Amino acid sequence: MATGRLAPSPTGAQHPGNARTFLVAWLAARSTGSRLILRIEDLDSPRVKPWAMTQAVEDLAWLGLDWDEGPNTQLSASDPNSGKTSNWFDDPASNGFVQSRRLARYAEIFHALRDAEWVYPCTCRRADVSQAASAPHQGHEPAIYPGTCRHRQAADADQLAEGSYCWRFRTAGFTELMGWKDRIAGEQSAMLPYALGDFVIAKADGTPAYQLAVVVDDHDMEVREVVRGDDLIPSTYRQLALYQVLGWSAPEFAHVPLVKGPDGLRLAKRHGDSRLSILREADVDSRVVMGWLACSLGLRENDAPISPAELIADFAWDKIPKHPVTFPREIWDQWLGR
Repeated sequence: MATGRLAPSPTGAQHPGNARTFLVAWLAARSTGSRLILRIEDLDSPRVKPWAMTQAVEDLAWLGLDWDEGPNTQLSASDPNSGKTSNWFDDPASNGFVQSRRLARYAEIFHALRDAEWVYPCTCRRADVSQAASAPHQGHEPAIYPGTCRHRQAADADQLAEGSYCWRFRTAGFTELMGWKDRIAGEQSAMLPYALGDFVIAKADGTPAYQLAVVVDDHDMEVREVVRGDDLIPSTYRQLALYQVLGWSAPEFAHVPLVKGPDGLRLAKRHGDSRLSILREADVDSRVVMGWLACSLGLRENDAPISPAELIADFAWDKIPKHPVTFPREIWDQWLGR
């Protein structure tokens, strides 16, 4: 059976943009009878907020988006101000679906890459990379790494002060065009060394970087379809490189255009409060929110209230818009009855 996944990152509260992408992932799995897992991607310390872990799970359950494996939906309430999560996080059954509980597995794969000299220690600071880069990089992507430390071997780390370096993945060996056919964005291709360069695979404190962790997780959890925001298209090239050197089959990818604010930037706190938890705690009918999400995805002609289950029969990849959508602030006030 094919497997899809919901993978919230608890670095803050979930908002309608997150919900929209989660809905596409849920519909893609449920419309094909695929297994769906829930995974908590909590490695982005210190940005991770403990309360946001439980809040994300509760928000998904409130939206009507269920899953087959992962943290239990039967949760005790948590106080967002207490810094404590409800009891599901301490349930051993959840360990396999929480990234911070899988560090030993990531270390195993990292050491395999290190032994094969696919990685090297890098002492460059972010500012050094930006100053040395030949051209500015657009959006949220870091500047392309100029290769300052590429001459190093893995064993050179023994001569460096602990915590003074991160680990980068070598991309120079990828001399052919890399690409995939995205279910939404269509054909994608790039030369990895020139478009993105050597990338961080483990941080200075030894924490595995996002690129490594998600590849290991998706492989181990047999995920065959990855649905996420289109801001992660550049990350897909890096992950395909890891799949290739590890000898693993890559999943299919679908990158959903983002929800943006009136200024054209990704929906965020700067656009005002849009936390799903506010709606949930105000007893707003989640079907009202689902109606707007469905309409914005081209699955309904209007935003009339609807449940996720009612959308399954209508789901098709070619209906999903290939452009971002603007979140109208007035609809938030409407949902809250203001």
